[in-house]
Amino acid sequence: MVALSTTDTHSSRANSRGCGAAKACPGDKPAPHGTDFEVRPSTTLGTSDVWAVLERVPDPEIPVVSIVDLGIVREVSPERVTLTPTYTGCPATLVIEQMVRAALDEAGLPHVRIETTLSPPWTTDWISEEGKRKLLAYGIAPPRAAGQREVECPQCGSNDTQEVSRFGSTPCKAQWRCRSCLEPFDLFKCH
Repeated sequence: MVALSTTDTHSSRANSRGCGAAKACPGDKPAPHGTDFEVRPSTTLGTSDVWAVLERVPDPEIPVVSIVDLGIVREVSPERVTLTPTYTGCPATLVIEQMVRAALDEAGLPHVRIETTLSPPWTTDWISEEGKRKLLAYGIAPPRAAGQREVECPQCGSNDTQEVSRFGSTPCKAQWRCRSCLEPFDLFKCH
């Protein structure tokens, strides 16, 4: 069985293949009556296949979590991936887009577009439970739940901790230390 997709005959992709409104490409089927597009066999994979590719793309600043775990993948379709950076000025945004592009291309999905949106802004509520577990195992305290004041040390589990600096190793983390084991650690800031 062959999946079908619709493609605008005036698209740059169609034109780059030498196809367009005036020319048909081999294997093209005639456009359905009353439409301005052609129907041709699709080489795209489904949405779940795109998600599977994205789950293997690590965050460049915290490689133990994927961009899916981190919650920055907003929307996925067989044609488009929408990302939201952890904050507007995140220095890793371009690197993440490049890593996603490379992963999609390697998986045979070069046609999938990558878009970035800032609205609504990303929130730490979008980090998956699996992502929070991975952060903790990596030595980074996951973001606290709303209203929670105590921060658990990811090294020893003590709540006898204190903030050293609101600024940590990356802009999305703060520097903390444990008074019990005396180890410093990062806390993923709540947004």
